[in-house]
Formats: sequence, structure tokens, C-alpha cells
Amino acid sequence: SMTQQLLAGPAPPPRPYRVCNWDRSLRKGVMAPSLAELLRQAQSALALPAPIVLVLDEDGTAVETESFFRTLEEGTALMALSKEQTWTAPKVSLSRKPPRRIDVACVTFDLYKTNPKDLGCLNVKATLYGTYSMSYDLRCYGARRLVKEALRWTLFTMQATGHVLLGTSCYMQQLL
Repeated sequence: SMTQQLLAGPAPPPRPYRVCNWDRSLRKGVMAPSLAELLRQAQSALALPAPIVLVLDEDGTAVETESFFRTLEEGTALMALSKEQTWTAPKVSLSRKPPRRIDVACVTFDLYKTNPKDLGCLNVKATLYGTYSMSYDLRCYGARRLVKEALRWTLFTMQATGHVLLGTSCYMQQLL
């Protein structure tokens, strides 16, 4: 048996597959390197009586040979059928299909931080008719800088208000 293992080469790595029962009410994910191992794991995962047959869930093609099994992609959906069970096409529900629509406008707001000391940044992106898009990035760097700017603007508005009040009072005094 050791000679057979050495001549056969290394065993293929297990690949993921999705298996379900005949009415698609139970779905499981299994890893198997060969068809025989996949049959065994599907039978135990779905708690089906022996023997079982595997078919492709999408069209009902039987998976009977190892060479065909090796051509299947990872994540292939398979259906496990026991005696007297047959494959049926999946029922298509119109409610699951999203309606096709064209958005006139779509606006997204993304908040993010580039530095732990930052207050944060805001990215606003608008898309029109799914084709034209424009975005603006508003960055707020550091709380200290933000407070400094707010105080500067407050001081400026107070100074401007004082000038307006003084000018108005001088004009009113001369008018009276």
C-alpha cells in the first residue's frame, strides 16, 4: 500500500462544495478531495439514507465519475438525491429579482479618519443618471486647528459688528 501511495503521488487538496437535499430546504458546505469522499460527507451532513447520487443543482447533470468531478469548480452547488428522489428545476420567484431601475440621482456620504488626532473627514459623492459623478472631500484636521479657526471667525464678526455699531451711532448723532 505504501508503494501505491508513492506511485499515485500526493493526494489532491480538499475543495469546497455546496450540497443541498432534494427540495433545497437544507443546504450545507463540505470540503472534499474526491468524489467518494464528497458522497460520504454529503450523506452525513444531510443525514440521508445510503446510497445517494449527486447531481448539479443548476441543471440536474449526474456527477458519477471522478474525472467529471475534477472538472467542477470550487463552490459548485450540488444536490444529493437518495432512492426515488428526482431533480426538479428551482422555482424562480419574481419577488427575489431586484427591479431594474435607473436612479436619477444618488448621493453618498462617507466619514473617515486619516489620523487618530483628526476630527474626521467627510466625502460627499453625487451620481446623476448612473453616469455623471462629482465628489467633494471636506477634511477637518485636528481639534485645536478647528477651535482656532472658529475663534478667529468669532473675533472677526464681533469686530465687524462693533465697527458697524460705532459708525451707525456717529451717523445718528450727527443726524439728531
